[in-house]
Amino acid sequence: MPSKGNIMQRVLALIALISVLVVAGDVAAQDKAADQKAAAAVTTAPAPTAATPEAKAIEAPAATPPATSPAPDAPVLIGVDKINSGDTAWMLASTALVLMMTIPGLALFYGGMVRKKNVLATLMQSFAITCLVTVLWVIIGYSIAFTPGGVFVGSMSRFFLHGMAFMKDAGKLTVSHLGPTIPESVYMTFQMTFAIITPALIAGAFADRMKFSAMLWFMGLWSVLIYSPIAHMMWESTTGFWATRGVLDFAGGTVVHINAGIAGLVCALVLGKRLGYGKETMAPHNLTLTLIGASLLWVGWFGFNAGSAVAADGRAGMAMFVTQFATAVAALAWMFTEWGVKGKPSVLGIASGAVAGLVAITPASGFVGATGALVIGIAAGVACFFAATSVKKAFGYDDSLDAFGVHCIGGIVGAILTGFFNVPEISGAEGKPLVQLGAVATTLVYSGVGSFIILKIIDAVIGLRVSEEQEREGLDVSLHGERVE
Repeated sequence: MPSKGNIMQRVLALIALISVLVVAGDVAAQDKAADQKAAAAVTTAPAPTAATPEAKAIEAPAATPPATSPAPDAPVLIGVDKINSGDTAWMLASTALVLMMTIPGLALFYGGMVRKKNVLATLMQSFAITCLVTVLWVIIGYSIAFTPGGVFVGSMSRFFLHGMAFMKDAGKLTVSHLGPTIPESVYMTFQMTFAIITPALIAGAFADRMKFSAMLWFMGLWSVLIYSPIAHMMWESTTGFWATRGVLDFAGGTVVHINAGIAGLVCALVLGKRLGYGKETMAPHNLTLTLIGASLLWVGWFGFNAGSAVAADGRAGMAMFVTQFATAVAALAWMFTEWGVKGKPSVLGIASGAVAGLVAITPASGFVGATGALVIGIAAGVACFFAATSVKKAFGYDDSLDAFGVHCIGGIVGAILTGFFNVPEISGAEGKPLVQLGAVATTLVYSGVGSFIILKIIDAVIGLRVSEEQEREGLDVSLHGERVE
């Protein structure tokens, strides 16, 4: 069995190998952008035509084309009559759906997979993270992620939501330049739900062994220092490093899943294995809860993916369709793979396969059609099955609930294949595989290294892991003084 140090060295070496391709992707993207800019600058004017005085006299005055306002490149104050009520209604519903993915969806999905003595602690993690990230997002997270600024982080212009306004009597409100047909308050809250579920996903990797206090410190710092900068780089279209280079990440393959998955792996390596891992049975205590949680995740994911269109339009419809299709394909791919390898299809397997499909189609959902969704679903189901079983066993790390195996691997599969199966008629953009690879590598390196640093600081100050006695007793009783009867 390889030592923890050797495992960490292998993981860091793999991350470093992938990251060298960032430069190639960056150069290609910049060259393409320069060519497009030069082409746009070349315009031709019609040749002047001579006109006699008589012709001028009878010539009708030319109609003046209506003035059009340029698209905003920063949050802006507009009249309430400019808001699209259909888009707003859909985004309100999508926001509620995405919040449901964390509480109760992810909470039940993870809660059913742990041992009975840790179920309340696992549910508590999802609920507490929801509350903590909500507060941090309002104070600083949204401003860092979704305002123009530098290439890596935004500005402080929306610190504590300063400047975000709704003026009833004046009939005005602010909109984000990234969602100009809906109130900024709706866009901000929608993106908040993404910021909530991402750190909650990480908790599956270190289930059963992290202190609650350390978990809160880690998630708070990670949300501000890791999640928001990655979101800015990938999604803030005016200044974000990869967004301006044409990366295709419709709903969070890099920002949410690779980001959370690699952080989860680092957490698992730094904390070490659970007591008795590989020697004692650690079977899920209640797969009914897990299947219900997976089902809620599936339904909520329509808000996650189709809602990322930020409009009630045809792209939202396509995103919803490919989400459903790829998820079903991935669930079947995992099920049949497990059936062939282990002799029986399991409930946990088909539920995990569905989540793998949801993860992998996330970056592609607004960019691909049925063929792309089919390939992505098959690839995700098979790749994530082996990552969560054979790969984990070979490297010997204890990713408790397969946060890395499903979310990071599934996110990588989806993000890379998006570059190949992008349909320009759907996306209105060109797929750039090297740019996709560069964005993946950036996320792996920044999130992986950043998470390691945060964990080491917390460990030095307050410690990360519960005592052996607390772990054996169970976190429900030892950390929260409660138990499931």
